[in-house]
Amino acid sequence: MMEAPLRRAFAFLGLRGRPLVKSILLGVGGALSALGLAALSAWLITRAWQMPPVLYLSVAITAVRALGISRGVFRYLERLATHDLALGAMATARERVYRTLAAGSPAYSVSLRRAELLGRTGDDIDEIGNALIRGVIPIAVGAVTSVAAVVIMALVSWWAAAVLAVALIVSGLLAPAMAARGSARTIADSAAANDRAADAAVTALWHAPELTVARRRGAVLDIARRSEAEALAATDRGLRYEAAASAATPLSLGASLVAACLIGVHLASQVPGSLADVASGEGLTPMILGVLILLPLSAFESTGPLTEAGIQLERSRQSARRVMSLVDRAGVDVADGDADPDATDRTIYDGPVTIQMAGLRWGWPAGPPLGPAGGLDLRLSPGDRWVIVGPSGAGKTTLGLTLTGLLAPRVGHVDIRDQNGDAVDVRSSTCYFAEEGHLFSTTLRENLLVARGDATDEELVAALGAVGLRSWLDGLADGLDTDLVGGAAAVSGGQRRRLLLARAVLHPAPVVVLDEPTEHLDADDSAAMLQRILGRSGDLFDSRRIVVVITHHPAVQQISTGNPRCAVFGMVPPQAG
Repeated sequence: MMEAPLRRAFAFLGLRGRPLVKSILLGVGGALSALGLAALSAWLITRAWQMPPVLYLSVAITAVRALGISRGVFRYLERLATHDLALGAMATARERVYRTLAAGSPAYSVSLRRAELLGRTGDDIDEIGNALIRGVIPIAVGAVTSVAAVVIMALVSWWAAAVLAVALIVSGLLAPAMAARGSARTIADSAAANDRAADAAVTALWHAPELTVARRRGAVLDIARRSEAEALAATDRGLRYEAAASAATPLSLGASLVAACLIGVHLASQVPGSLADVASGEGLTPMILGVLILLPLSAFESTGPLTEAGIQLERSRQSARRVMSLVDRAGVDVADGDADPDATDRTIYDGPVTIQMAGLRWGWPAGPPLGPAGGLDLRLSPGDRWVIVGPSGAGKTTLGLTLTGLLAPRVGHVDIRDQNGDAVDVRSSTCYFAEEGHLFSTTLRENLLVARGDATDEELVAALGAVGLRSWLDGLADGLDTDLVGGAAAVSGGQRRRLLLARAVLHPAPVVVLDEPTEHLDADDSAAMLQRILGRSGDLFDSRRIVVVITHHPAVQQISTGNPRCAVFGMVPPQAG
């Protein structure tokens, strides 16, 4: 029986009864064709041995051909229907996960590691889809086929039907259940090891330059290699359970065939009679003897894959638990499997505001509070520039997320008010531009419009010119309609950084938080860009806006000194223990 997480996941996938029943019926059709083919072939072989006129066998020969063809056709159609159902469900699940995260708590979304998100929306959702292909549908087909085989056998011999029923229960129920229970721990260990390997691989890919400079790239790759080895070892341990459980099918089949032969020998000593006589144990015909022996061979075809199905359900159950945990922690009610991010859209307040921080301390929910022991007290007015500097791990980004309402303050509060002194929602008046902001694989225009959907082409061109990309734009054959194929892969690191900065220029929010806005620019360009953001001229952002810059650039102290409206806040890493 499916556990609650898997049932919830199926509901989240938006599965409908009719496509699922269609796949099961097609599978049952193929299995019953195979079962009928075995029984009819047994009759035909033994009847042909008696050498009757060939016309006596014409109907049976035609039926054998029809069943042989129908078995292949049904199985092919079942594969098409099942994979169409599963692939559609997986696509729906991924869409709904992203919609749920978009509509959910931003504090949770920004805390997700890339590897975790990739694992949950990649392998884990694939495993839930595999529960349909390799679990639910094979189990349903096996159950129907097994019942049909026992019923047919009961018409031949009650004793043979009882033996076949017990053998099918062992092969199709007990063995898969034992295999799933035995491999549960190894599946969990393998998933944990794969998560560590994915985390290390993503870290090595996204932070290769920093790791190389810090001489830690080798250590991260070693973690990935060890985790991969641990995952393979856990998979090998799981295969032992699967192999042991798989042995139950040939053993059950052998026991069923031996029992059928013994029953046939016993019945053969009786006077041949009608089918009713045979069922009561009073006689046996050669045709019935063939059915006794060949029918179990076909019946066990449907229970053979059920050991793998049991293990697949356990693997899918654990994946479903992780996916649904991801959804639940987003803080959105997804009982109907559909989260609408439009319900949480905010109207951006674009007038001048003032920020007041009172006793502010910040940090992740599971970590210690950061900042001064007595909290941070600071007031920022329109036109102010505030620079947050400090080494990696000091909590600079965490403070930026707190200022924009993406993380709740651990202590104190952030108060934003308009020029009349009325309170303004933090998330409606601020915008955080992450160091690793995403570029979409679409046109240059669409990549800029995500910041402000009503911007005109003239405003887009002006923003690109402001960040130093006008000559690059003029060199593009399609201009703003140029497709950035692959997103960030279509531009250099410096161009990507300037495009992200152009978004900040276009965004209407009066408070802009820029995380490492000059990363990947050379030293001279970086200093020049910081001068335009923080210097006395400050021409990149108008005087109505408050700009907060998170950076480690060495020139920031000198630049900020030239602007009396610019202040620097130095941070130190939190002390251990």
